[in-house]
Amino acid sequence: MRFTAALLANVLGVVSAFTSPDFRSHSSTVIRMSDEAVEVEAPATDADIELPDAGLVKLAKGLNPTIGYFDPISLGNADFWEQGNEATIGFLRHAEIKHGRVAMAAFVGYCVQSNFVWPWANTLAGDSFPGTELSPEQQWDAFPVTGRRQIIFVIALLEIWDEIKGGDESRKHYMRGGRPGDYPSFQSFRDDIHPVLDLYDPFGLFKKMPAEKKERRLLMEINNGRLAMLGIFGFMAADNVPGSVPALTAIARPYDGQIMSPFSTDEGFFGFSTEATTAAVQSSSAAVSSAVESASDVVSAIL
Repeated sequence: MRFTAALLANVLGVVSAFTSPDFRSHSSTVIRMSDEAVEVEAPATDADIELPDAGLVKLAKGLNPTIGYFDPISLGNADFWEQGNEATIGFLRHAEIKHGRVAMAAFVGYCVQSNFVWPWANTLAGDSFPGTELSPEQQWDAFPVTGRRQIIFVIALLEIWDEIKGGDESRKHYMRGGRPGDYPSFQSFRDDIHPVLDLYDPFGLFKKMPAEKKERRLLMEINNGRLAMLGIFGFMAADNVPGSVPALTAIARPYDGQIMSPFSTDEGFFGFSTEATTAAVQSSSAAVSSAVESASDVVSAIL
């Protein structure tokens, strides 16, 4: 009987690990296979429990009042790269918002690409875009390698622009007190290099929007981003693993390529053929060795 009670206590302890940290018990249970007395430590006091960030709790309740704050692995109390908890929270929030935006674009893109492609030429040679007879994943594989490199290059530039705060030293980085998800303007780029529209509100339509409405729309964006992340991965899983998403079985289009890689195995790293790259490296190595030998001969002749 005592063993059953101990087993039940242990199960409840495991379940508590998946509840909000502010309700998590820090008690531990010792289970013995004999009929000995079971030792149970007293629960920790409120002072011993590390409470979650109050701002995160408020944000979570605003996003979903029913579930509220849910952090089973205590990321809200983490310290990444010894930068401090505040910087870690900024990093995680910024990452979630950014990935949510990408997922929303990907979800819409998947739906559009499944039914429509641009009617004009895709390349200077006049080649058309991959057709809708291919799945979106197959369309990506059929897209010219040079075009895929260009897309990834532009994404890298956008990431760099975000990290350097758009060249505005007065802005705070999202890990240093800045607002997560607030992408910098291209104003300095427009002033010094070339006209380009901002990613958010390019025509200045929302400059006078009340702060409360902006906050409400940000909550909507986070929730939509979370749903889009589930949606796009649902499509990808259904295509790559038949039957893995029963709700999408009827519309899934089987794909046996490298779904998490922008380039196939034959195309190699970043679209450069492995064999061609190896040959180029060997050729360069041979040229360098020859040059070194020639230089050594010249030095020997002089001495």
